[in-house]
Amino acid sequence: MGSASERLIDLSHIVRDGLVTYEGLPAPSICDFLSREDSREYYAPGTEFQIGKIEMVANTGTYVDSPFHRFADGKDLSELPLVSIADVDGIVVRVGGSGGRAVDTPAFHGLDVRGRAVLVYTDWSRHWDTESYFSGHPYLTEAAAVHLRDAGARIVGIDSYNIDDTANKSRPVHTVLLGSDIPIVEHMTNLERLPDDGFRFSAVPVKVKAFGTFPVRAFARLTREP
Repeated sequence: MGSASERLIDLSHIVRDGLVTYEGLPAPSICDFLSREDSREYYAPGTEFQIGKIEMVANTGTYVDSPFHRFADGKDLSELPLVSIADVDGIVVRVGGSGGRAVDTPAFHGLDVRGRAVLVYTDWSRHWDTESYFSGHPYLTEAAAVHLRDAGARIVGIDSYNIDDTANKSRPVHTVLLGSDIPIVEHMTNLERLPDDGFRFSAVPVKVKAFGTFPVRAFARLTREP
């Protein structure tokens, strides 16, 4: 069995000052609320602390969408059951290099997704933090979302700009999945490092009331040797 660090795979992008995650939304502003230098006047000699301050929109970095993101009466972040976002048996669906943008139901045929985290690997994260990331991205079709819902998926993630085609203003995939209490994780990375299965997936946000989306430290824990 490998070391703990070898068994844990980070699936999240780094959030930094000025990072643009979604075109048209403001980048986060990260700074000191209390700098180490200024803190010295409050503490004993040789003792200092930093208190950081961040201002950002919810859709920053790798994040999870709760039903409240789409539906006013849906579960918000504080109401997401841990069983839907933590230590969930996972499966990777590899569609990178398939040629088309739309990921349709055939990509999931023959796969047992019931009660599982379904992570869709498109290889789009290679464009992260570039202008290319914002257009022409892969996405799921509405039919694929219906299939995953009916097949019992617990949470669905993707390493793309949006799980929906952003040209479709009705956002059918968000509507289908979030309408069935299936959280969505977008802007993932490192999915190529995962096996097809044999791992547990977690993407846990801060427990905020009346909030639908928040960044996560998404990761996978490998449960068997390669």
